[in-house]
Amino acid sequence: MSSFVPKKDVDAGAAAGGEEQVVHRIRITLTSRNVKNIEKVCADLKKGALDKKLHVSGPVRMPTKKLSITTRKAPSGEGTNTWDKFEMRIHKRIIDLHAPSEVVKQITSISIEPGVEVDVTINDR
Repeated sequence: MSSFVPKKDVDAGAAAGGEEQVVHRIRITLTSRNVKNIEKVCADLKKGALDKKLHVSGPVRMPTKKLSITTRKAPSGEGTNTWDKFEMRIHKRIIDLHAPSEVVKQITSISIEPGVEVDVTINDR
C-alpha cells in the first residue's frame, strides 16, 4: 500500500504531458535608506507574485543597520566642546519565491522606487 511510483513512469508522463518548467527558489533582497520606498516595492512584488499564484514568503524585515558619525562642530578645535551626530539607517527586506525563472522576469519588471537596491538570487532545488 505504498505510494511509490517507478521513475520511468514519471518521466514518461512528463514527456507526454509537455515540457515541465523547472521551479527555482528565488530570493529577492531589497535594500534602501527610505522605509516608504522599500515597503512600496515589497508590496508591489508580493502582489505581482500572488496574482501569478506563486508561493511567496516575506517580506522578512532584517535588522536595520545604523551607521553613525560623531564629529566636532568647531573646525579649529577652539571653544566649547560641541558635537554633531549624523546617522544613516539602512533597511533591508527579503522575499522568497518558488517559481520558474521566466515568471520572475515578469514579476521584477515593475517600476522600482528611487533609492531601492534590488538583488535577485536564484537557487536550484
